[in-house]
Amino acid sequence: MSVNQQAHTGPPYGQPQPGYQGYQQPAYGGQPLPGVPQSQYGAYNGPMPGYQQPVPPQGSLRAPPTSGAPPPASGASLPSGHLPYSQFGHGDVQNGIPASTAPMQRPPASQPFLPGSAPTPVSQTSTFQQYGHPPASVQQLSNHMAGMTIGSTTASAPPPAGLGYGPPTSVPPVSGSFSATGSGLYTPYTASQGPPPTSVSQGLPLAQPPYPGQPISTQRLPTQVPGFAPPPSSAGIGPSSYPPTTGAPRPPTMPGPPLPGQTVAGPPVSQPNHVSSPPPPSTMSGPHPGPPMSGLHGPPPPPTHPPQPGYQMQQNGSFGQVRGPQPNYGGAYPGTPNYGSQPGPPPPPKRLDPDSIPSPIQVIEDDRSNRGSEPFVTGVRGQVPPLVTTNFLVKDQGNASPRYIRCTSYNIPCTSDMAKQSQVPLAAVIKPLATLPPEETLPYLVDHGESGPVRCNRCKAYMCPFMQFIEGGRRFQCCFCSCVTEVPPHYFQHLDHTGKRVDFYDRPELSLGSYEFLATVDYCKNNKFPSPPAFIFMIDVSYNAMKSGLVRLICEELKSLLDYLPREGNMEESAIRVGFVTYNKVLHFYNVKSSLAQPQMMVVSDVADMFVPLLDGFLVNVNESRTVIASLLDQIPEMFADTRETETVFAPVIQAGLEALKAAECAGKLFIFHTSLPVAEAPGKLKNRDDKKLINTDKEKTLFQPQTSFYNNLAKDCVAQGCCVDLFLFPNQYLDVATLGVVTYQTGGSIYKYAYFQLETDQDRFLNDLRRDVQKEVGFDAVMRVRTSTGIRATDFFGAFYMSNTTDVEMAGLDCDKTITVEFKHDDKLSEDSGALLQCALLYTSCAGQRRLRIHNLSLNCCTQLADLYRNCETDTLINYLAKYAYRGVLSSPVKTVRDALINQCAQILACYRKNCASPSSAGQLILPECMKLLPVYLNCVLKSDVLQPGPEVTTDDRAYIRQLVTSMDVAETNVFFYPRLLPLTKADVDSDSLPAAIRNSEERLSKGDIYLLENGLNIFVWVGVNVQQGLIQNLFGVSSFSQISNALSTLPVLENPFSKKVRSIVDMLQVQRSRYMKLIIVKQEDKLEMLFKHFLVEDKSLSGGASYVDFLCHMHKEIRQLLS
Repeated sequence: MSVNQQAHTGPPYGQPQPGYQGYQQPAYGGQPLPGVPQSQYGAYNGPMPGYQQPVPPQGSLRAPPTSGAPPPASGASLPSGHLPYSQFGHGDVQNGIPASTAPMQRPPASQPFLPGSAPTPVSQTSTFQQYGHPPASVQQLSNHMAGMTIGSTTASAPPPAGLGYGPPTSVPPVSGSFSATGSGLYTPYTASQGPPPTSVSQGLPLAQPPYPGQPISTQRLPTQVPGFAPPPSSAGIGPSSYPPTTGAPRPPTMPGPPLPGQTVAGPPVSQPNHVSSPPPPSTMSGPHPGPPMSGLHGPPPPPTHPPQPGYQMQQNGSFGQVRGPQPNYGGAYPGTPNYGSQPGPPPPPKRLDPDSIPSPIQVIEDDRSNRGSEPFVTGVRGQVPPLVTTNFLVKDQGNASPRYIRCTSYNIPCTSDMAKQSQVPLAAVIKPLATLPPEETLPYLVDHGESGPVRCNRCKAYMCPFMQFIEGGRRFQCCFCSCVTEVPPHYFQHLDHTGKRVDFYDRPELSLGSYEFLATVDYCKNNKFPSPPAFIFMIDVSYNAMKSGLVRLICEELKSLLDYLPREGNMEESAIRVGFVTYNKVLHFYNVKSSLAQPQMMVVSDVADMFVPLLDGFLVNVNESRTVIASLLDQIPEMFADTRETETVFAPVIQAGLEALKAAECAGKLFIFHTSLPVAEAPGKLKNRDDKKLINTDKEKTLFQPQTSFYNNLAKDCVAQGCCVDLFLFPNQYLDVATLGVVTYQTGGSIYKYAYFQLETDQDRFLNDLRRDVQKEVGFDAVMRVRTSTGIRATDFFGAFYMSNTTDVEMAGLDCDKTITVEFKHDDKLSEDSGALLQCALLYTSCAGQRRLRIHNLSLNCCTQLADLYRNCETDTLINYLAKYAYRGVLSSPVKTVRDALINQCAQILACYRKNCASPSSAGQLILPECMKLLPVYLNCVLKSDVLQPGPEVTTDDRAYIRQLVTSMDVAETNVFFYPRLLPLTKADVDSDSLPAAIRNSEERLSKGDIYLLENGLNIFVWVGVNVQQGLIQNLFGVSSFSQISNALSTLPVLENPFSKKVRSIVDMLQVQRSRYMKLIIVKQEDKLEMLFKHFLVEDKSLSGGASYVDFLCHMHKEIRQLLS
């Protein structure tokens, strides 16, 4: 393999964030961040934060190659004392361990945290007590960490037991699992570079984090990092002369028992990322595939299986070519070599220090401190917005706010060849009706009277800030297709000396990126203005629904909820009419006309030919029929209280709602509350086809496909009428979400799922979801089209919608939480001067029945240099697109194929950067573009998600549910869903409103003496360590000891003390930020639910076979090197 190609990577850790013009990034290795403990993670390639380099780098500094942003051009402008990292100018800083350091060791996937071990991550002081006993630890760690030591004598590495890619179940990771090679993961810089950045922690005795300036003599290694570059000798990892890098004696190699705490490294095998609710106990109790839990205290029993083939060390020390079967990694990493089949005493396993690789927490914190204080002004073309995790204010000055549109790159290649070479997908994630914070202005509504909006004659684009007025203002040239159109007389205005219209600032469509037009009758169906929409509540009254108390709960809630139907800003009451249906094997319609004394029920038992038995009195105004509706809602739970009917129908329920809306000639939404697989004789009847044996076979894709085309046809009819379906599911067993969800998905609706629904624990979550769903802003009968300037066009769409042609995205309903993701491809060359433009136009009916057009415009830069592309990408948006692309792929391809394609595409993106943008360096270094340095960690989270790599307890329904949910998530939601937020509650300042600083998602970051909160947008876990002080337990849970804390709590008790108030306010703050009410789950350390919690510690190895972050990074590096050679 050619050793000199660069791995694709980007600006290193200390570089200014690409594309954030003018904002200087606190460098990862440059200026220390205030408030971040030094050493949070040093170098991926740069000196540790705050670690000054003793010698100025040699060689001329170059301006940042592609990765850096304009800011400091090379290292030159850094404040003194923070010299650039290396001879490679800023842009290429290698994210590697500098060569001169001790190679890093890789943690076993779940290695326990040992005290003191690594530089502490932000705000973590005490978090690091390890889970097992510390004693052993220091040594191990040291040899784990420091010991990346190169000095081993033999070539062989122990076959690591729980290899990152190997079957997790088989054995707990033995300490180093990656054995020797992992070592040099990030390879270092050459010796000339001064103390190695990250590796510092390794060379010091583990106990203290390194201090800047501390000499590290032990670390001068040869430039080649063992591991990633072939070391000189054929011995394992380089000449054995290197002293073990740490001071600690080298413990014997440990193929034996994993470190304490290691055992249960991965997430539980199962429960989904959405944990429906803990499944009935039985499921959790069986023996776990992984090592026994006991291991949390004291060393766990030695692994019982034979060691797995792991990464075998090749003779030259680099990852070899042996492709061993990868038993567990779901096959995804086809070629992982096996280490360790040679004889000879195994050297201590090596470990790459997790603090030396890019940390999502650090990137998020840096962006907040750099970009959270200034408003984001949208007047400049191609600006990369702050991250979704940063709170910032947007000032619209001609481009749509990032709350409405985010792109994978804000500087797109001028030619299709360049786009193909980089493999960076060009996509926009559009959320047309996004909710804005109160301090930002809603889009203005422009009324042009009967003539309607001004548009281009040829391409029909709407008037926007980029249109060019010519001939004194009498005509305008379209910015999308260049056609010249006459300005209508009523719209004429003179131009000023710069060629701008003098009314520029008075017209939203000339000065803002987002605005609305009032649509004329030509934009309405059948050329007549629409009626206000209707909401129909359709309640399953079969035995399951009655017995669980669900029907009574829904009826009680609706009595008050109907007063909160959505309404236009200034209206006294909502214009939406409501109707009610109950059903089991037959349907019951209710006449709730205001003139009746009592509601009347009409039964339709011929479900094969559905019709609505009444017109007048079915859809009514809530205020006029209030007493009749209240009487009905009181009677429904009584009427069906003694039912013995267990079977239900489903398709006829949707047909009934559709027919009712057709008869009323309006659009609307059906709220269906359903409990079981519809097996009763009727159209759309389903059978139980759940089959876990199909997992990992070519037929697995059928589990995600609907079992009949009946629902696709029904969905098409619903879209034509503007009938949106929201589905609330309460299953106790398989329900076939893949099929039942088809209509919801294609009509733009939402699915909510409450498995094993129990009144006491789930009612808060269900009622909060129902309230928000009924009250949120929604547009009906919507059609969206995305226009682009010449050179690119929209070619692919992802989301909850229906398409009858290749350009129009049709949605019966579109709410404020839904996104549509659009991919663009080149159909011609673009020019750097004119850039590229997108215009998203959404035609919809508001909740008052007004037809409107919402327009969002965005201008992007175009580039002829790959470096400019890589400097202006947005990884969070890229991951959002890749997840949706993969989740759609499972419908037609085996899951393994989908996973391999994702890994391959990302390796190509990074290899192209390495080859074309980073300065030359040894192939042993992994170099990541600054704005993509989190691509590997986030991609690994997508690969380990339940859709692509389910553990044995993830149900088929959970996977189908998550697949549909993610497809219409926005960027902020996918960000926290794939990389959950983990907060140390015990570090929260009870006197401030702020959240405690987040920590990385790994078990080794948890301390037994603390309480943590983890949220992923669907669940909130509160994890309580076994050694938490009694006072804290009393203050938070109102009980006197750890053993008395109940797992059954679904809300925290309301106690009058500062800690309880602070934690509850944090939970409330997080609930408000998410579109669904998160289920609260209390997890006690060493309790059976802990397996579920660990599923979300995504940097660790998962029990379903997912790699740890460190292992995956090594794997990506190997893939990149293969592409480069």
